[in-house]
Formats: sequence, structure tokens, C-alpha cells
Amino acid sequence: MEAALSERTISCLLDQIDELREEVTDLKANGGAADYYYHVEGVKTKVWPPVRPTDKNIVMIGGGGGFIGSHLAKRLKEEGEYIVIADWAKNIYFEDSEFCNEYHMLDLRFQDNADKACTGVHDVYDLAADMGGMGFIESNHTVILQNSIRININCLASCVEFGVKKFFFSSSACVYPDYAQTQAGEFTPNLKESDAWPADIRSNAYGFEKLVTEEATKWTAHDHPIEVHVARFHNIYGPQGTWCGGREKAPAAFCRKVITNDEVFPMWGDGEQTRSFCLVDDCVEGVIRIMRSDCYEPLNLGSDELISMNDMAKLAMSFENKQLRIEHIPGPQGVRGRNSDNTMIKEKLGWAPSITLPVGLKKTYFWIKQKVAEEVANGADIDTYKGSVIVKATLKDDGASVRKGGN
Repeated sequence: MEAALSERTISCLLDQIDELREEVTDLKANGGAADYYYHVEGVKTKVWPPVRPTDKNIVMIGGGGGFIGSHLAKRLKEEGEYIVIADWAKNIYFEDSEFCNEYHMLDLRFQDNADKACTGVHDVYDLAADMGGMGFIESNHTVILQNSIRININCLASCVEFGVKKFFFSSSACVYPDYAQTQAGEFTPNLKESDAWPADIRSNAYGFEKLVTEEATKWTAHDHPIEVHVARFHNIYGPQGTWCGGREKAPAAFCRKVITNDEVFPMWGDGEQTRSFCLVDDCVEGVIRIMRSDCYEPLNLGSDELISMNDMAKLAMSFENKQLRIEHIPGPQGVRGRNSDNTMIKEKLGWAPSITLPVGLKKTYFWIKQKVAEEVANGADIDTYKGSVIVKATLKDDGASVRKGGN
């Protein structure tokens, strides 16, 4: 025989049901994001979903607190778009008001964070990646592969889930086969987009991951109503980027070493390796043009102005008439030679990067000189900036631990 429940027990149960109902209501109102805080126009809030203007294009930039992402965000905000940043660290060179409307501190390696980032937005630019210069790329294959694949697949899945209209993926010239990049100097290959296949990327996980994600974007667009665009970046550089700490790329590292050395310029390898380098201003212009185009195939986005590492060191020295002895030492060098073939981007967009390396590198040089002076004034030992270091990353690293120098 079932025992009858007392009135008090029934009352307690009803109270608990009411409490649960209130919790469910709160979770629904907050999109499951109760106690999640972010910044809108510099003000901390937990209103969810975010309240945004209805007369503007809502753009989310994954990795928007980083070098290229912050420059892109600044340009789009100036053009009147509403900018949402999702990044695991703050930008250390721009105030939020200079380049975004919302800043979400999110680690996009986790799906629920990608979901938050993609909620209520129209366009997504995926520039988030665990990366750095050649020393970093050649020393952290596992971390790069795991972190970047998780970020990119999560962002794609969230875009599908929340009905994002357009998706941009920042790929890399590192997708090109190793066998096509064994020559330097006058024999350096001008790599066409079609040269990526048949794939043969055995030298670095960074390029392998980029090619995998290119394919993921293609098949996502095939299976779902989303427009995707892909650019293969060729060595982007410029002010407000990483310039020290081990994640910086060659242009910044060369400028820093010229600025801080008086006699010797240390360089990995024999210096005959050849590359082209694209100023971030040209990169941003290209990204915007590609995103607004009807081209859905991967496009090279880089300068076709080729230079050897020895000559780039001499170029950096020329800005203040320095005469340093280049000392070639063992270290990561990457492929022997690579240049961007810009035939396809000119055909598709009627445009290609045009800012020359002497112009862009000089701008970068004097910005880094200012940063070095600031560090020294704050007590830094200038000797720590005279060489290059190789950083070993771990899966436990977070944004605060890697943003040194603005990566």
C-alpha cells in the first residue's frame, strides 16, 4: 500500500519544481551562458544573447585580438561594420574601442566557446591559430596540429549550427608540397593555387592542418547553405605584430636583431633561402576583397617580390646605415624557396598586393625600434633581443602565456 505524501512534503517538492523551472528559464534566457561575461563598448556584461544593432552587418573575427585579426577588425569597424572579437587573450597594442564593439575572451579549442562566438553573427573570419615563425612551426608540430584543427572545425560547426552566412578561412602558403619548394634564388618556384595538389606536406604539421581545413570548408559549403572563402597567406608582417619571444616571423626578427646588435647579425642557415613578404595593410585589403567576391576557390594572398634572407638582412641594415657582419648559424630554415604566383588573384579580383618590401619593412623597423626602446626604458636587458630563440609550446598554454609581443 502506497504511503500518502504529507502536505509539507508536497509543498517542498512543489517549491523545488518552481526553483528548477526558474533555473531552466534563466538558462534559456542566457543561451546556456549564465555567469558568462564579455565586454560591449568597453563595459562588462552578461546579457545573453547579445543585443546588437539591426542595421549593421555583424562580423565575428576568431583570433581578432592577434596581429592580422586586429588590423582586419580595425579596418572593418572603420567601414561601419559591427565587430565581435573572440580570442583567448587581449590585444596589447590597440584599445578595444579602436578595433571592435564586443570582446569575448574565449578559447575556441572548445565547442561551447565557438558556439558563443558565432551566436547571432552574419559573417565569420577565422584567423585563430596556434602559430609563429619558422623556429616555432618546426618545433611544435603536435601542439599546432591539435590546437588549430580543434579551433577551425569548431568554428565551422558553430557556423552551420547558428546559420552564419559567410565564412573566411586564413590558410597558408605552407600548404604547398615540399617537393615543389626545393630551389632558391632565380629557380625559386612561383606557386600557383593548383600546385597544392597532389599534396605532400611532410615537413610541417602547420601546413598539413591548413590543407585539411581548406577541405573541411569546401565540404561544409557543399553540404550546407554557407558561403566560404579561403586565402593562402604568404608571410604577413608589419607593425603591431609579434617582434620577440620566439613566435615572431623573419621580418620582425631581422629588424629587432639589426636594432639591438652593433657588430654581428646572427642568421639561421646560409641566408640563400628565398621568400616573398606581404605587409599587413595589403593582407587586410585582400581579405576584404576576397570575402566580398564571388570566388570560392583558395587564392594566394601575398607579394610576388622575391628576396633572399641575406638581402633582407642588408635591407633592414640600410634603414640606419648599419654595417653588421652576418653570422650564419644552425637553426630552422623551412623550405628552400617559395614565391606567390598572383595570376589567379589578379584574374578573380583585378587586384594584387602592391606595397613593396622596402616600404613595408622600413615602417615595421621603426615601430620595433620604438618598442625596443620602451622595453629597455622599463628595465629590460637589450642583450636578450640580440638573437633568436626556439619556443616549445604545450597544450596547457593559454592566451596570456603566448601573446608576448602581440601574436
